[in-house]
Amino acid sequence: MLLRKLVFLGLTLYSFSAFNVMSDTVSLEYNSFYNPLKRVNKGSYPSVELAFSVPQSDDCKIISGNITTESQSFPLTYTPAQRIYIPYNEDLKSNRGLINIEVQGDSSQCGIAMQVRAREALSEYRDNELLLVLNDMNGLLDSLQGFPMKYFRKPLSGLTFEFADDKPITMTLNGETQQITKHFTLNSEKIASLIHLTFSEKPNVVSPWVN
Repeated sequence: MLLRKLVFLGLTLYSFSAFNVMSDTVSLEYNSFYNPLKRVNKGSYPSVELAFSVPQSDDCKIISGNITTESQSFPLTYTPAQRIYIPYNEDLKSNRGLINIEVQGDSSQCGIAMQVRAREALSEYRDNELLLVLNDMNGLLDSLQGFPMKYFRKPLSGLTFEFADDKPITMTLNGETQQITKHFTLNSEKIASLIHLTFSEKPNVVSPWVN
């Protein structure tokens, strides 16, 4: 069954619809992804990207995937963490492309999440490097107004750093060292005054934070 509706929740866009539970394939119109991908690729936001993923659960384990038009089929690239890579391609839009994902489980529980995040997460930042990331996120989210992110007029409160492991992480911010948890937030004021920031392990994801 074709998924058509996109609903924005927080900083992640989840797509859900009523599927036939007998089917193991989730199909989505490529056109739904084209406009946000266009804004990222055509805009001047070099430090951020859009990441698409399928929630990791027993009902949504990806078995395979492809991108199809009426006359062509292409493999869909995805990772063990179920991040999927959707290309920016005008031909797929013109030819009514479909994103098809075969899942093991109840496909009615599946959807695709879209998240704005830093293009590269680093273990060390200096001077205005994080401020550039924050500014690019604000700019991209502003450009996505009406997609349906209409309430993103307020600037972001800061950034969230997410680490892959639950073990304690050592962070040193402007010469002061402390232990942090798997999820750590840094507000925009501290980002603006940042001189030097290091983590004992590289973050897995750097994403927007709204307080």
